[in-house]
Amino acid sequence: MLSQFNPIRVEAKLKRTFLKFLSDEKGATAVEYGLIAAGISLAIIAAVNGLGTNLNAQFTSLNTSLK
Repeated sequence: MLSQFNPIRVEAKLKRTFLKFLSDEKGATAVEYGLIAAGISLAIIAAVNGLGTNLNAQFTSLNTSLK
């Protein structure tokens, strides 16, 4: 079994596997979509936060005028 071990073949196979891994872009697309979703989420949070502050002031004013 040990006599069949060929370090050159193992090195070539590792090199092919590594190059195949580097050329695979499937995961990159998922990461890009994740970054886009995170950016959209931050924009929504910022908009809702700004509207929330404004709405709170409006309801406080309404509450005060009803008393």
